[in-house]
Amino acid sequence: MTPLTRILTTLPDEASALALGRALVQARLVACANVGAHLTSLYTWDGKAEEAAEVQLWLKTTPARAAEAVAEIERLHPYDCPMILTDTVAANPAYLAWAEAQTR
Repeated sequence: MTPLTRILTTLPDEASALALGRALVQARLVACANVGAHLTSLYTWDGKAEEAAEVQLWLKTTPARAAEAVAEIERLHPYDCPMILTDTVAANPAYLAWAEAQTR
């Protein structure tokens, strides 16, 4: 197994998740974007308890493209303070080869 970087963020709705995912794929910063589960987020913002509908966006890229992908997410994301989580996981060699080809 070889390393692949996963990036997770949440967006306010499916349309914004699709738009961000498309932009990152078209820019070849990520190989794949998965618009995922609709969820309810509970958090405190500016001292006020909040409850908001959100959509998960999972992105897969190579470790070499991860920092650039995160910078573009920060630039395009509609939130003032987006949650962007990254981790490196083991991926099967065929998938990683495909991901590398998509992000060149």
